Amino acid sequence: MFVRLKLSLLRNGLRQSAGRTAAYVTSAVLALLFAAGQLLGLVLLRGSEHAGTVVVLLAGLLALGWAVMPLFFPSGDETLDPTRLVMLPLSPGPLVRALLVSSLVGIGPLFTLCLAVGSAVALARGAFAMVVAVVAVPLVLLVCVALARAVAAGNVRLLTSRKGRDLAVLSGLVIAVGIQFVNFGVQRLSRAGGLSALDPAAEVVRWIPPASALAAVDSAGEGAHGEAVAGLVLSAAALGALLYAWRRSLVKLMTAPDGSTLAAASRPSRRESAASSGLFDRLEGRAGTVVQRSLRYVARDPKTKAAWVTSLAIGLIVPLFNALQGTGSVYFACFAAGMLGVQMYNQFGQDTSAFWMVAMTISSARDAYEELRARALALLLVTLPFAALVTALTAAVLGDWRTLPEALGLSFGVLGAMLGTGAVASARFPYSIPQDSGFKNVAPGQAGLAWISILGGMVTAALLCAPLIALTVWLNVTGTGMSGGLLLLALGAGWGTLLTWTGLRLAAPRTAARLPEILAAVSKG
Repeated sequence: MFVRLKLSLLRNGLRQSAGRTAAYVTSAVLALLFAAGQLLGLVLLRGSEHAGTVVVLLAGLLALGWAVMPLFFPSGDETLDPTRLVMLPLSPGPLVRALLVSSLVGIGPLFTLCLAVGSAVALARGAFAMVVAVVAVPLVLLVCVALARAVAAGNVRLLTSRKGRDLAVLSGLVIAVGIQFVNFGVQRLSRAGGLSALDPAAEVVRWIPPASALAAVDSAGEGAHGEAVAGLVLSAAALGALLYAWRRSLVKLMTAPDGSTLAAASRPSRRESAASSGLFDRLEGRAGTVVQRSLRYVARDPKTKAAWVTSLAIGLIVPLFNALQGTGSVYFACFAAGMLGVQMYNQFGQDTSAFWMVAMTISSARDAYEELRARALALLLVTLPFAALVTALTAAVLGDWRTLPEALGLSFGVLGAMLGTGAVASARFPYSIPQDSGFKNVAPGQAGLAWISILGGMVTAALLCAPLIALTVWLNVTGTGMSGGLLLLALGAGWGTLLTWTGLRLAAPRTAARLPEILAAVSKG
């Protein structure tokens, strides 16, 4: 019955639109082609010296993917939410078995099965190893599926809340950061002399389920029957533990009340009381209000939070990873200032249709200037210390403290230029940010405005920083030493401040004059 239910959900979902059907079919074909390629590659790996290392680490990564999939893609499978079955007269034991079997229907389980079969073929040598492989393949598949279900059931309250939607929006960040780690690992691996550098890691992962099941096939092929049995027992024990945890979570979900249905406390919590007497309450007038509002957007709005966390993470990773590889420079830290400066662009679009409440408070160029200045101040509260921290960390990794003042001055200049041009771009090229999709950052028909706003502003900021860049080149050519670096630090901070002030002054009258057009543009989505 549950398998038929799963197939009905899949079929009815595809009937909603031709676009959804095409997207599903395309993704399924691509996934199957990739799985077939992986299967062929693993089969060709048979007999290789490092086949065990590759298979064990691949199984570990596969299990990790199954563990985090429900957290970052909670809407990918409607059946991941067992609270839909609360009103049905179902016992936990049969429910776990039914959900486990129905979970085997889908592209993900088929992809996992292909990798498990290919891994077993690559490692099986001898009759006993083949017998172990027959047990290991379904065991790997069941452990991965049970792991995903246990994680989903244990975090279902989170996944169906606003924080869960935040995680879904931030999934792109995890992928981007993961790509940087993979790139770093591949480069280190190529310099370390090949796959032999992964052997120590594989020796640890081989005892972690479900990789232990595939490692058991390798051990059986080498004649280590005790290790083979131990690997299978570990994976079987992990499967039992996951099913037990899953069952306990289902019992709790079906019997315990949801905290969201309970009456709220009459008195505010200690955390709320502390938050209400924050530092920015001391700022009087519009400045304090706008700074608090901007920072609360960063903490609460999923789109704004995703943009900020992405900028912070990528701005830190790129300079440091290049420094760790020995191919970077302290000046790469300017990338962090540039990534954070982009947050100044499309300031009013971040407010969406709520911008009308801000527009009601702007009646003159002076009001617009104070609004933009406070928004820039909120950005600076984070970007200035972060840019300085990234620059200092990059200099520490490279051991190049002499260039630190120059890089700091250039970072401050870049940040000031981005803030100034961002204020002008926000007034001239506002666009809407859709809130109903985690993957769309521009409303239909406004992509041109977004490209003009961001790319045009970045090119202008680069041109405005040309004097600082030229001075940096001249100081390095002449070798003026620390005194020249301190001079560039002072000039960079002053030049950045001047560019920010100029941009705010130019954007303020245009913002006050174009309030109806700005409101219409940012409310389109």
